[in-house]
Amino acid sequence: MARSHRSRGRAAKSRAPHPELDVASLTAGWRRTEVRGGREWNVQPVSERQAVKAYLCPGCGLEIEPGIAHLVAWRADGVLGDAADLASRRHWHIHCWRIGPT
Repeated sequence: MARSHRSRGRAAKSRAPHPELDVASLTAGWRRTEVRGGREWNVQPVSERQAVKAYLCPGCGLEIEPGIAHLVAWRADGVLGDAADLASRRHWHIHCWRIGPT
């Protein structure tokens, strides 16, 4: 009789239910906090696929066209609260953000 080379423990593990994925925690990993000029900023990348609208980059004054990967940045330590900070977010070219917001 032929002998099986498959582990018996593997079959029991494959039947175990998978834990639910927490989408919020997975996507929050893309957002990061940076300190620039003594201010704290939330910075979140936008992929080519997610970039569906045109925005004006505050760093260079040029348009960020749809389909171009870029960053969204907003204050993390504003005095008017989180809602006001989020409402004042700006879309930046990646290069313009790297050389520094003014």
